[in-house]
Amino acid sequence: MGGGRAQVNKAHKTRFASKASRHAHKIDKVRSGKPETSHRAAVKGARAARIQQSKAIRDKKRAALLKEKRSSIGSHGAPRVIVLVGLSSSANVGSLAKDLLTFAEGGDGRLRSSTVASPTYKLRTTVLQAPYGDLTSCMELAKVADLLAFVLPANSLYSSDSSSPIDEFGSQCLSIFRAMGLPSTAVFIRDLPADNKSRQELKKAAASFLSAELPEDCKIYLADTKDDLHKFMWLFKEQHLSSPHWRNQRPYVMSEQVCIKPDDNTGLCTLLVSGYLRAHNLSVNQLVHVSGAGDFQLGQIDVLKDPYPLSERKSSDVMETEDNGIQIVNTFVPDSSNQEPLLVENVPDPLAGEQTWPTEEDMEEANINNKERKLVKRKLPRGTSEYQAAWIVDDTDDEDNDSDNDNQAGSGMVIDEQDHADQGSDGSDIDAVSHFTEKFDEETVGDTEMADEENLTKEQIEAEIKKIKEANAEDEEFPDEVETPLDVPAKKRFAQYRGLKSFRTSSWDPKESLPSEYARIFAFDNFTRTQKHVLAKMAELDGGTKDCALVGSYVRLYVTNVPTDIASKLCHPSRRIPVVVSGLLQHESKMSVLHFSIKKHDSYEAPIKSKEPLIFNVGFRQFIARPLFSSDNINCNKHKMERFLHHGRFSVASVYAPICFPPLPLIVLKNRDGEQPAIAAVGSLKSVDPDRIILKKIVLTGYPQRVSKLKAIVRYMFHNPEDVKWFKPVELWTKHGRRGRIKETVGTHGAMKCIFNSSIQQHDTVCMSLFKRAYPKWPEQLYQV
Repeated sequence: MGGGRAQVNKAHKTRFASKASRHAHKIDKVRSGKPETSHRAAVKGARAARIQQSKAIRDKKRAALLKEKRSSIGSHGAPRVIVLVGLSSSANVGSLAKDLLTFAEGGDGRLRSSTVASPTYKLRTTVLQAPYGDLTSCMELAKVADLLAFVLPANSLYSSDSSSPIDEFGSQCLSIFRAMGLPSTAVFIRDLPADNKSRQELKKAAASFLSAELPEDCKIYLADTKDDLHKFMWLFKEQHLSSPHWRNQRPYVMSEQVCIKPDDNTGLCTLLVSGYLRAHNLSVNQLVHVSGAGDFQLGQIDVLKDPYPLSERKSSDVMETEDNGIQIVNTFVPDSSNQEPLLVENVPDPLAGEQTWPTEEDMEEANINNKERKLVKRKLPRGTSEYQAAWIVDDTDDEDNDSDNDNQAGSGMVIDEQDHADQGSDGSDIDAVSHFTEKFDEETVGDTEMADEENLTKEQIEAEIKKIKEANAEDEEFPDEVETPLDVPAKKRFAQYRGLKSFRTSSWDPKESLPSEYARIFAFDNFTRTQKHVLAKMAELDGGTKDCALVGSYVRLYVTNVPTDIASKLCHPSRRIPVVVSGLLQHESKMSVLHFSIKKHDSYEAPIKSKEPLIFNVGFRQFIARPLFSSDNINCNKHKMERFLHHGRFSVASVYAPICFPPLPLIVLKNRDGEQPAIAAVGSLKSVDPDRIILKKIVLTGYPQRVSKLKAIVRYMFHNPEDVKWFKPVELWTKHGRRGRIKETVGTHGAMKCIFNSSIQQHDTVCMSLFKRAYPKWPEQLYQV
């Protein structure tokens, strides 16, 4: 048969194979220099490289965590701050604070300070009490808390008086703390029964109730007996504490002691603040912010001997000892060449816009241009640039010969030479335009404050509040609609407004006709790049020790040129919260236009007007601002102004304020007569951009009198023919979706014939949209201390 021959199968067809695979047998593997296992070796090498890289990243994170743990727990770290907050009026915060400090100190019960060093636990702790009912103080203490501990009495969990153990003030505090960014949290349950079964049941009840209010990693402790406190201290020592990101970007000092050193200058002094330096190293050349008081320079930094050491060892590096026993370890004095200047406002040069003397060529070119422009003259409102006049066009209507004659007599927003001469050259018409515009803004925007309440009766104040509420409701129902005045020409009242063909695509120059306040602010060429460089500079300070106090050291800051009346308020014995001095990043003392994403708080029901004075809490800063509210259009560079901050939606609040670098939380408070400030809104810092265009929109409305297919006679939008001719170039629209334009005037009472793109109905409303750029209002007083 076949004998010993091997079976040979038919080979696969090669018409679907690649050209390289078909000719692979022709290539000498030795000459190609490509080993057979090259692909496998490459894969194996890449896998080894990935494993090595992952191990390096893991080791780096482990080393950073170990360094942070040693610095926060050991003798070189600042004491851990525990802030006790009562969630109801029945919570006894004072007794718990005393028990914690006494137990941690392990002494005879005589407390000399709110900071104790415990050799037993090898831990230094600062325990502070948040005063119940004082919303501002609770908020300031939460900014510096390493552990935010909520105190809950056990009797409130099974009390039949209320369905919730958290009262209204406790709920308000929780909402503020969540908006600011919560640090590590804990819950202490006090006044527990004696039997162990009831204690555990109450602990479970508290956990189930507070699970929706607090983070998942929030720990619940029983805090009645010494065993309970002992268990807490051991767990607290080993706990990894988290803090908000915005607080980790800036160095800060929470005062242990504050005093005043008078200066020779009248009304100024040096404020001496002693405390532990936290988060970052602090350079003596940096600017600092004193919470509620303002930005200042440092005159000196003294590094002092730690007043609360864990082990009493004699320090050999003490430089000198003062008369009161305070030992100075090191002293830093600012360098005049490297110290950051305290710039708040830009000082404009009134001659910056002046030009040099023109040459003969410039004069000849100007004469030629003037001869060409003598054919048609335009009169524009005061402050209107050539760019603003771009929508003032010479419009003609080919459909009607009468309208051509009207156009020659000054139709549209063009006034010929004769009308210009009739107005006179004494400037009275310009003054009238300014007067009517300001009066109109007061009536429509609501940017004027309520009259002085000292001169108003109770009935007048209630009437003013009722008027504001009615305006808020009307703005929600009929946004932007205004009535044309009967006694004043519309072209004067709305002289600063212009029409836009398209709100999204029409151009608007952000540099034109800027207010005088823009000469006092600073702007960035590239804000993102500047922020990156500023944060890199702060990282360099942490790496070096030249002219820098190290984080964790006990320092005394000499804050210079502080007004004496402000410093006396900060040092007053009745002050229940410590003074916080935070280091500022570069440029953070300069004024600019800041934009915040903001939402009205659910508990605040009163209307909030644009340009109304509000208290802004941004990080460690607290200042007074008068925000301008606007919408946030993602696909457009223009944003519509909002007269009120409405419920249930986010808006953008634009203010004149010192520059801040995001991310930063925002808490907005509103002052109330004889009461604590109420939380009005919450949000976060969005950007710093003076070129953001905010347009105030008004809508003039008219009603069809007679309708004939595409044409209609519209009345009550204007009250004289001159206004109809002035606003003729602006496009019309109706509430039923029609688009149209003004064709001609009808009669002598402001009626006009209009043409639309589709049939119009008798019950429709004809509208005209006009726009004007709006700006926030400069605050009279930036800080309220």
